[in-house]
Amino acid sequence: MNKTVLITGATGFLGSHITRELHRNGYKVIILKRSFSDIWRIRDIYSGIKSYDIDKIDLELPFKENKIDCVIHTATKYGRKNEKVSEIIDSNILFPLRLLEIAIFFNTDTFFNTDTILYRYLNYYSLSKKQFVEWLKIFQDKIKIFNLKLEHIYGEMDDFTKFISFVIRELLLNAKEIKLTKGEQKRDFIYVEDVVNVYKSILYHSDKFPKGFYEYEIGLGIATPIKDVVLLLKTLTLNNETYLNFGALPYRENEIMESKANLEKIKKDTGWEPRVPLLEGLKKTVDWYKNNMEEMKSNA
Repeated sequence: MNKTVLITGATGFLGSHITRELHRNGYKVIILKRSFSDIWRIRDIYSGIKSYDIDKIDLELPFKENKIDCVIHTATKYGRKNEKVSEIIDSNILFPLRLLEIAIFFNTDTFFNTDTILYRYLNYYSLSKKQFVEWLKIFQDKIKIFNLKLEHIYGEMDDFTKFISFVIRELLLNAKEIKLTKGEQKRDFIYVEDVVNVYKSILYHSDKFPKGFYEYEIGLGIATPIKDVVLLLKTLTLNNETYLNFGALPYRENEIMESKANLEKIKKDTGWEPRVPLLEGLKKTVDWYKNNMEEMKSNA
């Protein structure tokens, strides 16, 4: 509990949930952000954590001023906002590589990387994430590295560029129509609370691991058709107006038709397993958006 954890992406969806939970559990939390980052997801705890604006400091400064035990890297660029390829590479490869090198120099014990289950050549984002993993493996004799390959995360405080939150918003606003693919793709949807508990569980057990590279697939372990999830969301939002136009959009190139996490390794090494069933998690998420639509609009 007395460990000092440095978190990147703490103002984002997953990073904010991790930040809030570790802060609540007594860890000393330090975050890296940009001076213009919107802190709305962590505003209520912001005064209780230490932060550095990485666009205004040398990246070594947090390590010089603090004995950092663990780095949790969640910051990323998805390429959904028309970022240049060079920007995606800088965010997803060069920045975390600099951070890893500094962490090793200052004898940080553990480095968490937030990876994706996506196919390497699906898009620029997935390629950059997979390329960084190759770099991580090179440094495995110098630090403990935990690479978490996450399935489709959903939950409170996500932004509307993500599939689940986008559909919920459209349904809550009674949109006339939502254009969708046929929805035959099967995805492993996992509630954000369960994902946060993976990081907590590994962090708790990390002292028993020697230096090395450890990789885990993280999900519910169940593949559910996207169409079924959308229909469920329509029921949960009590929407009787929106037309779900399945088949209006083509599948993207190199579309993955089924994805499901294998949880055997993470269960064996840490005892973690997901606790929130899909229906329960979706209901919690819908309820949160019902009560926070105005704040989400202002922070969209």
